[in-house]
Amino acid sequence: MRLVPNSLHEEVAAQLRDRIFAGELMPGVFLDEAQLAQQMRISRTPLREALKVLTAEGLVRHEPRRGCFVREVTEKDLDEIFPVIALLEGRCAREAALHATDADLQALEALHDKLSRHAKARRISDYYTVNYAIHEAIITLADNRWLAQVIGDLRKILKLARLQQLYAPGRLEQSLSEHLAVFAALRARDPEGAEAAMRTHLTRQRDALRDVARHQKSRFAP
Repeated sequence: MRLVPNSLHEEVAAQLRDRIFAGELMPGVFLDEAQLAQQMRISRTPLREALKVLTAEGLVRHEPRRGCFVREVTEKDLDEIFPVIALLEGRCAREAALHATDADLQALEALHDKLSRHAKARRISDYYTVNYAIHEAIITLADNRWLAQVIGDLRKILKLARLQQLYAPGRLEQSLSEHLAVFAALRARDPEGAEAAMRTHLTRQRDALRDVARHQKSRFAP
């Protein structure tokens, strides 16, 4: 279906972003402007503007005289991103503990009940979905659009990495325990405790990802 010229480059950026996250456009792949423009039935002008948007978001890298490529997330990137997002989401948890109403806490409790059920049944895909919803709810409760904006940008990069830390041995149970610790602090209206628990949760995610990476390397080592 042909795109209509309503904020066309934003629509093109959204479609390309979805294709990247879906794995249709894999990390490292060259983004052929002529081919993409033909596929999407648009001119190259809005496509180039869309690629600028994705480059600014960190999903695409531009190389002079070569063109654009889907960004590849390195271990160094992850080492640099996780401490930052741990600080930011920790701050969100602190603010959420100060601002959450009884109704907010009831809604979070329902999400944590779902999370526990998925963990017990080892439904990892469903666990990821509820886990994401919990993080989003806490970010919303913090009510700080600048925090939300920066976290959203970093999350796009982490999503690009296709992280699977819950497959590390024992990580699913550990993750649930960490989430329950964050929620306990929120329910107790303990901002310092909520911040510390969230920072621990994000830091341990990075540790688990290192374990997964080491395990994969050992499997394929000659």
